[in-house]
Amino acid sequence: YVRFHLISPLIQQSAENIVLFDTFVNILSHNLGEPAYEADVAQLEYKLVAGEYGLIIRVKGFNHKLPLLFQLIIDYLSDFSFTPAVFEMITEQLKKTYYNILIKPETLAKDVRLLILEHGRWSMIDKYETLMKGLSIEALSAFVTSFKSQLFVEGLVQGNFTS
Repeated sequence: YVRFHLISPLIQQSAENIVLFDTFVNILSHNLGEPAYEADVAQLEYKLVAGEYGLIIRVKGFNHKLPLLFQLIIDYLSDFSFTPAVFEMITEQLKKTYYNILIKPETLAKDVRLLILEHGRWSMIDKYETLMKGLSIEALSAFVTSFKSQLFVEGLVQGNFTS
């Protein structure tokens, strides 16, 4: 089991940054779908999570091939690229996801409660409005470059691994 948390102060600076971060993580997951398929068949599991303060990369499975899968994820992260069609598809999916969260009373109430309790939190309404105004491909590219230049990493490795 390998878990790394790539933390960046950039994410919580604005609602637009949170939406750009969600878009980035979804496009990265989409890009990894085909190359990581063989790892899935070999019973290796990975998950990319857009955490509140950064990207969480979780990888688990047999230890002798796990570093290869982790390296694949890091390679796709460092050489991040996307097409305008993928960008449009992911932003449309995010619009639906955000809308579905907003129409459920229990998730909306939780979001409002956390907005009151946590300093510097952006509401789901802010994120949805930002996404509906439209994101540009240039803004995403600039955000990803800034994100990768301002990272702090925390990691945990458990299992049959050497140092």
